[in-house]
Amino acid sequence: MQRSLLRRVSNRGLHLLARYLPGSSSVRPFLHRLRGVQIGKEVFIGDDVYLENEHPDAVEIQDGVHISVRAIILAHTRGSGRIVIEKDAFIGVNTVIATSGNKLLRIGEGSVIGAGVVITRDVPAHVFVANDGPKPIANVGVPLTKADTVEDFVRGLTPLTRPAKKASEGRLPATPPALRQDA
Repeated sequence: MQRSLLRRVSNRGLHLLARYLPGSSSVRPFLHRLRGVQIGKEVFIGDDVYLENEHPDAVEIQDGVHISVRAIILAHTRGSGRIVIEKDAFIGVNTVIATSGNKLLRIGEGSVIGAGVVITRDVPAHVFVANDGPKPIANVGVPLTKADTVEDFVRGLTPLTRPAKKASEGRLPATPPALRQDA
């Protein structure tokens, strides 16, 4: 659906105000509602949240959702899709949630998305999704700060060898190791 130029400019102005004005539980949700985002009650929207600029009506945020600082929610990569964040979900700092044309991406009720996670598929209800943490991938022979060009830096990289994965790796344990009693 093509929107008028006036509506698009208005949406961007309201979006800019919503990103930086105070009022995480009042002003920001109100401004996003004016843009067309479907927002329930008691929603918290942190500072500098980028909430779908081109198709705000493609985003639904249900009651009790918390969206942390600098989260990005995009429903229009390769056409407009739809994003639904269900009741009481928590979206962590610097999280990116993105879907593409004609697809529905759903964050399940009560789910917690950790900091810096990129979400491109549905998240079931009542789960915690977190990054696995940074992993070294190469030894640096020429520090980037000392290299004359990026190509010199890249030529100085030596890939780390990784042990072969066991058949049991790649599946999530029933209880994460950090939460086990025997760990």
